[in-house]
Amino acid sequence: MPIVTEAELREQLGVPRRGAVLAVPAGARLTPAADDLVRAWELELAEAGGVDAAAGPTSGREPPLPGTGREPPAAGTPSRATGQAWDRPGRFPVVFEGEVPTCHSCGSAVRDKPSHLTQLDAHRFAPKTDPRIRLRGRLDSLHALTLAVAARARGEGYTDTAGHLDTLAAYCRELLAAEYHARAPGALALAGLDEATIHHASHHPQEAVGLPHLVPDATHPETLHWLNVLRCQVREAEVLVLDAYPPERDHTEVARGLARAVNRLSSGVYVLELRLAAAIDGGDR
Repeated sequence: MPIVTEAELREQLGVPRRGAVLAVPAGARLTPAADDLVRAWELELAEAGGVDAAAGPTSGREPPLPGTGREPPAAGTPSRATGQAWDRPGRFPVVFEGEVPTCHSCGSAVRDKPSHLTQLDAHRFAPKTDPRIRLRGRLDSLHALTLAVAARARGEGYTDTAGHLDTLAAYCRELLAAEYHARAPGALALAGLDEATIHHASHHPQEAVGLPHLVPDATHPETLHWLNVLRCQVREAEVLVLDAYPPERDHTEVARGLARAVNRLSSGVYVLELRLAAAIDGGDR
């Protein structure tokens, strides 16, 4: 099944126009950011070749949950899992109305977006090599990987781990939104643990789950190895935060908040690894 990203839609769209018609492959699914863009600008999607695309992505809501007849919570409804404001479906709140956006590098107006530029915020475009754009790309990848690992966990029967990964995926969206809007992210909460407890548990696993620090090996299930891959990717994202917001020059709340939040996200993934290892050690799932 083809996946359509926000960047691919923007390549077609150029300067956003409400109600514009964009072509997508037959049977395509949208990433969360692409779905937000479609809803914000009331875009119409048509299959390449002229057949209308499925209405699902443009409706702003997912279809009813299979076998239940129930719809998922409306956008903006906090998750029952954490109760955090960020634990909800994402939306794309940017509206390009009023002044023409400008180039972040040269300051000139961008009336027809060239392919080497992308949206930095509601008023500016920047080169795709800009450190902030690189960081967003990694955060977008983390969101996708988190959901993929959750699917793998469900496939192996680790439903609790899968549910907690859904929470971390929502937090990845929170990091993207916070970076875009130049604000500090909300605090992480996971599996009934607050941010401070998550951080402490990641440094004191014996106290937290009764196991020493984890070194994955061939005896562990695939889900645990994918959790470890996710943890490594979050650690790499920490480096990109420091590239985009150098701590020696940028002392803003945004810079400090993003650095802290991505570090705590790494702790959260590691805590899930530890909890899964402890459950396996105890013969539980």
